[in-house]
Amino acid sequence: MSPPFNPLNDAEQHVILRKGTERPHTGEYTDLKAHGTFICRQCNLPIYHSGDKFDSHCGWPSFDEHLGDSVQRVPDADGRRTEIVCANCRGHLGHVFEGEGFTPKNTRHCVNSISMRFIPDGEPLPEVISPES
Repeated sequence: MSPPFNPLNDAEQHVILRKGTERPHTGEYTDLKAHGTFICRQCNLPIYHSGDKFDSHCGWPSFDEHLGDSVQRVPDADGRRTEIVCANCRGHLGHVFEGEGFTPKNTRHCVNSISMRFIPDGEPLPEVISPES
């Protein structure tokens, strides 16, 4: 039996569970400038803060840092890239790239908007859903 994570629609399942990718420049958070926290759409784990978001003009939201131990890096099936997944539920977030020079941290987490939900500063974060729940 699968854990009682948040229900996902077909498009969310395609990206989060089957490691798909949104088309560039179509995600709801690509150009978002508001202050707040991005959480995993499937399990509510806080994964990024808006202060670490930057404009890379790649077509997807980009961050140069994740929150704590919220993101895990795994070799991508293509053998060339590094996939990033939620450390709690293992849902697909996107890919990480290094050495591009966009920020002083020299790291770009290229994340599918559909893999996240945005919670504005001042609003309470929902409870994280544990895989053991």
